[in-house]
Amino acid sequence: MESVSVERFYLGCLAHASWMVGSGGVAAVIDPQRDVDIYLEAATSRGWKIAHIIETHVHADFVSGHRELAERTGASIYLGQGSGAEFPHIAVKDGDELSFGTCRMEFLQTPGHTLESICILMHDTGDPARPGVLFTGDTLFVGDVGRPDLSGTHTPQELAAILYRSLHDKVLRLPDETLIYPAHGAGSLCGRQMSAESSSTIGKERRTNYALLAGTSDEFVHLLTDDLPGAPEYFAQEVELNRKGAAPVSQLPGLQAFSATEVQQLQQGGVIVVDTRPPAEYAAAHVPGSLHIALTGQYASWAARILGLNTRLVIVGEDETHVRESQLRLARVGLDGVVGFLRDGISGWVRDGLELESIPQITAPDLADLCRQDPAGVTILDVREVGELASGSIEGSVCIPLGRLKTRTAELDPTKLVVVHCKGGYRSSIAGSILRRAGFREIANLIGGFDAWKAAGLPIAA
Repeated sequence: MESVSVERFYLGCLAHASWMVGSGGVAAVIDPQRDVDIYLEAATSRGWKIAHIIETHVHADFVSGHRELAERTGASIYLGQGSGAEFPHIAVKDGDELSFGTCRMEFLQTPGHTLESICILMHDTGDPARPGVLFTGDTLFVGDVGRPDLSGTHTPQELAAILYRSLHDKVLRLPDETLIYPAHGAGSLCGRQMSAESSSTIGKERRTNYALLAGTSDEFVHLLTDDLPGAPEYFAQEVELNRKGAAPVSQLPGLQAFSATEVQQLQQGGVIVVDTRPPAEYAAAHVPGSLHIALTGQYASWAARILGLNTRLVIVGEDETHVRESQLRLARVGLDGVVGFLRDGISGWVRDGLELESIPQITAPDLADLCRQDPAGVTILDVREVGELASGSIEGSVCIPLGRLKTRTAELDPTKLVVVHCKGGYRSSIAGSILRRAGFREIANLIGGFDAWKAAGLPIAA
């Protein structure tokens, strides 16, 4: 009989990892993304039937494809007890098991990130010498643990204390050689210090994970909850959507091509124009009032944070292929309100004779000179997260993390030049578009962000 095979599927846009485990012609999918064809195609190519779908918890940061995948395969869905899921599923608890081929899975209840969180301990019974594998969901990451503030009934401190017990009473009692396969990597909103590594071991995390080095429950609680950035507003909506089960991606509406004049009319009716082109192209020329979120980065995550899930959108993209990719990525977080796109992109806008806007770009040396010449006339806005300031900052800069900027623009003086920066330039371009849309006329973007400032050898405040 074939041994157990494990395959990882990773969405960089959401820093989300899902897993497929196969043995004996049967497969289980763990934490599936919304567009599920990738699992069906992979299973078909290997001669597997997807019979099991396991959710490590009800996700808050992306839309799961569990409902569609179950409908298309007849697979059973497994969730931890107390999930509140409204679709048919099997509620699992400590000690429950699932076996197929030479794969044996044991469910561990590990509340803390959410109350229904589980981990799945997998053994290959056909190869007893093979180390066990723990699919940790959002309980334990490489270098971090799950955020403890996603409950409507428990405080973050209470959840953190529960998570401490889950980790120390169950997870850390496993052998050091046990592999861990988490549901997220670096950049996810579900933790703060995740590594870009796709896997680790219990032993390595025990030795190096900052949260696991906490000596007591109280120390662990403080580490996780002191200065914890607030959860994005859309998380609560995402949880409810996943409890019900999202509609198939195939049911998304078709995209209509709008002329420039039609886009203007839609803007007047409250539709938001989202420009997905690279930052340099947006800076050079863009539709007035548009928001910029480049498709090259964590596009869907930032779109959900800034726009919410109920916004109607028109996309400006490099071509129709990029527009359709934009729609799919937005659907993965439940932002299904894309009504169409600007026909022929910026070229179509120019052809119709409509005005464009631009945002000036400034180099690090030029910004340093400007600050020396007129320090009172310039505000340097740092939109990195507070935790990133440990690597230094520009003297006199104001820090407002990008995720909070829309509600904090009143803290900035619109009569001064506002120069925006992040680490490398992706987030600052988004921030510049937010400020311009909020009425700031004198703004500029620092080319290359704080990385460029450091590379130029300019002064850094501790």
